[in-house]
Amino acid sequence: MSPSSEHPSAALRTEALEQLLTERGLVDPAVMDKFIATYETQVGPLNGAKVIARAWTDPEYRQRLLADGTAAIKELGFAGPQGEHIVVVENTDDEHNVVVCTLCSCYPWPVLGLPPSWYKDPAYRARVVREPRKVLAEMGLELPPDVRITVRDSSSEVRWLVLPQRPAGTEGLSEEELVALVTRDAMVGVAKVSAP
Repeated sequence: MSPSSEHPSAALRTEALEQLLTERGLVDPAVMDKFIATYETQVGPLNGAKVIARAWTDPEYRQRLLADGTAAIKELGFAGPQGEHIVVVENTDDEHNVVVCTLCSCYPWPVLGLPPSWYKDPAYRARVVREPRKVLAEMGLELPPDVRITVRDSSSEVRWLVLPQRPAGTEGLSEEELVALVTRDAMVGVAKVSAP
């Protein structure tokens, strides 16, 4: 037996599991298709990038976002499961926020999509709390020693979103152009947004 036949791909295993659950009446294929379509087209980091770009270009929106993240995010049409209570914190020259969920992988799905594998990794979840500066450096983000790092622990009650600093030299860019610069990692706080 070849290695590929011993270990079928994740896609084949997923398809087989879905078929089995459907045959037993435990899953409605139409509901599954709707969830898949939602996460493929309506949920993801692009939504969060739109929130951040709006906050960078609209000072009143930025104030609303920092005061009540959930409501301000909903203004742009992004809401749903795992987004019932989102708190937004702002990175500044003096403070850098980074998000983790130490218990599992609570994450603001409507604005960031599904969490990346490193976010769910037990090593990240444990180490970023104990040695955030070292973990961020390992991920490519070197912060000056005078920048205070605050680790925000997401939970089922509160999910955190980082409002990264707007990079210098982007003052003339449109909101749409800014959206293209914002990454998921910057909204989790493990990276900064780079100028084009």
